[in-house]
Amino acid sequence: MGIRQRKRRRPSGPTQITARLAIPFVGDITGTWEPADAERSAAWELYLELVTRVSVEELDAEEGFLREALSSFYTFFDTTREILRRYGPEVAPPLAPGHVSFGVLAVTVLNRVLRPLLSSWHPRLTAYESRRPDGVDPVAWEQRWEHADALRARIAEVRVTLASLAENLREVADVSDLIRLPAPRSPESTAPSGRVSPEGSQS
Repeated sequence: MGIRQRKRRRPSGPTQITARLAIPFVGDITGTWEPADAERSAAWELYLELVTRVSVEELDAEEGFLREALSSFYTFFDTTREILRRYGPEVAPPLAPGHVSFGVLAVTVLNRVLRPLLSSWHPRLTAYESRRPDGVDPVAWEQRWEHADALRARIAEVRVTLASLAENLREVADVSDLIRLPAPRSPESTAPSGRVSPEGSQS
């Protein structure tokens, strides 16, 4: 008896959305997106990269590691180019005025948001890191950098763009919101109805 192959679900989703992309110092880019199946598949792949490799949530002042954030953006840059290369012209068709595509949104983020950040801040941070004395913790050394707050502010601006990109990708890929997931609840806060909670009150 042969092994039954599980059928792959064909890409599905809306036939049209109004895409909005927030660009620092430029404003929002808005356009109609009528995705083809290849764009829906590419949207899911890029959305997965955003929610698992690149944080799109703002960090508190004492959280995070600037080098780790820049390295994550580099990885996302390379991965986005690979997805564009793999899916080819189908994700960047000729468009009428006022329309956008996966290719337009992805390349806009790469060239107008990520590239300026990385080309400016990567060498500056690298030069500072090279002066770290032996025995000094890398995170502690990074926090002493006079430009740390400025870079953190730029990273926060980039995250706004990536969050808006993620929302467009999520809508086209027709998947659940994997960014704003509900926080896990403690067992004490999820007592079944009718049972006595640890505080002795009826739930």
